[in-house]
Amino acid sequence: PQNLNDSAQRWLLADPDPDTQSELQLLLHQPDRLADRFAGELDFGTAGIRGVLGAGPTCMNRVVVARATWGIVQHLIACIQDAPQRGVVVGFDARTKSLAFAQETASVLAAAGVRALLFDATVPTPMVPFAVHYLHAAAGIMITASHNPAQYNGLKLYWDNGAQIAPPHDQAIAKLRSFPPRAHPSGHVPLLSSPELQRAYLDTLGHLCPPRPSSSLRIVYTPLHGVGGPLARAALTEAGFHNLVMVREQEQPDPAFPTVAFPNPEEPATLTLALQTATNVGADLILANDPDADRLAVAVASANGFVVLSGNDVGVLLGHAMLTERSWPSPPFVVATVVSSPMLGKIARALGVRYEETLTGFKWIATRALEVEQQEGLSFAFGYEEALGYAVGTSVRDKDGIAAALLVADLAASCAARGETLLTRLDSIQHTYGVFASAQATVTGNAALVAMDRLRAAPPTHIAGYRVRAICDYATGTRLPASDVLAFELDCGRVTVRPSGTEAKLKIYADVLEEAPCKANGAVFRGRAQSNAEVLAATVAALVAG
Repeated sequence: PQNLNDSAQRWLLADPDPDTQSELQLLLHQPDRLADRFAGELDFGTAGIRGVLGAGPTCMNRVVVARATWGIVQHLIACIQDAPQRGVVVGFDARTKSLAFAQETASVLAAAGVRALLFDATVPTPMVPFAVHYLHAAAGIMITASHNPAQYNGLKLYWDNGAQIAPPHDQAIAKLRSFPPRAHPSGHVPLLSSPELQRAYLDTLGHLCPPRPSSSLRIVYTPLHGVGGPLARAALTEAGFHNLVMVREQEQPDPAFPTVAFPNPEEPATLTLALQTATNVGADLILANDPDADRLAVAVASANGFVVLSGNDVGVLLGHAMLTERSWPSPPFVVATVVSSPMLGKIARALGVRYEETLTGFKWIATRALEVEQQEGLSFAFGYEEALGYAVGTSVRDKDGIAAALLVADLAASCAARGETLLTRLDSIQHTYGVFASAQATVTGNAALVAMDRLRAAPPTHIAGYRVRAICDYATGTRLPASDVLAFELDCGRVTVRPSGTEAKLKIYADVLEEAPCKANGAVFRGRAQSNAEVLAATVAALVAG
């Protein structure tokens, strides 16, 4: 159709990248594929945009980045009076096209009269919200696709409070996306000194986790071909962890991620080389960041080999430590999401500490933390989500895999000094507060698309033999911002169901509590709780798919 060709030609004129220019020229002769590329625009979703690299508005490329940045800057100027003077921090990782996208972003900002504060080298994602806070910038933009496969890239946006943007900012920016002025200024973009800001970040970590005498703990670390290695190494060694072994094959940034098909540390296969390295060197602990270093996976040595901790395990360990072993300037509070284990909430209530639950995503955790701090004067101590994301304190208003790695190592060293391990510490916590177990299941395809409507129309009265005591429908927006999430409260725990925000997939989270009367049979209770959680998740998956 002529309209499609006209749109493609206009896009082509705006595209400064020879790679996507050539690709789009070829697509002009393939109407079906061209129509797919112009079937819409990438959603302005989880604090930004993310997609497969390629030409056209449904992929990630320099035109998409420029249009998004133009929308961001128009909204920013409308909302924050001194935004042009305060400037916008721009960071980028080592993915394909990340540097080019960051330079495009900085050029568009400068064209709009806004100071562009572009990092002079690749940085982990947590450095951008840290720099926003440290420099009192008006916003921050990070070019990354986090843990997505190699063919992806993206743009993540932070507001002047250092937190990921939340509604209504995202919808407003999406409506303002448009082609920016053609004449971007060349040069004149001040570069931020990565070493200087990383030094400030490390100093902040030093206050959060003071250096200890040199620890004998042997740690294996991997950045999974990402950009977290140098900063993680510096944080750990400055804190006294000198017995650090890097996974050699994954130490250097590589946008192809040659040793992993999917660089997400939630996937067991991503830890294969780290486990092999740790076994070879007799390590006590494995720490793995995702490529932009905002997530952390942990494995602990045991008599039977390495045990990979779940995100809930690490969240409970760190949350408990923050509440029992740290002091805060005012009464602390902790935050988790509605799909994370309820265990942190039980610990907090038993200790007389405020506990909050939010929707899934760190934009909600950070937003709620800021609200409670400002309205009630409490100190944000810790927040986490089960997908390996953890935040401590107020210097980084997002998940921070490097700070989390340091805190896990510090806790492991404290446990070792007491004749414990992270595993025995977790056992002790479960003995005190009960055994919580979690399991997940997914449903894909057409069944997932209609699942939420079916569950609302005919909710189950029992799940795997357990009575449904109550149903919480988050679509009503009474407790939290309206979201397509259902939670079924059971006599033994809860099951939470939500659709994926990016694909035709339904995610099911089951949490079960078993009281453990004594340490001697803790393993029996853990096994039973885990089995029950898996049965609950599978039962709901079968109900939906059927």
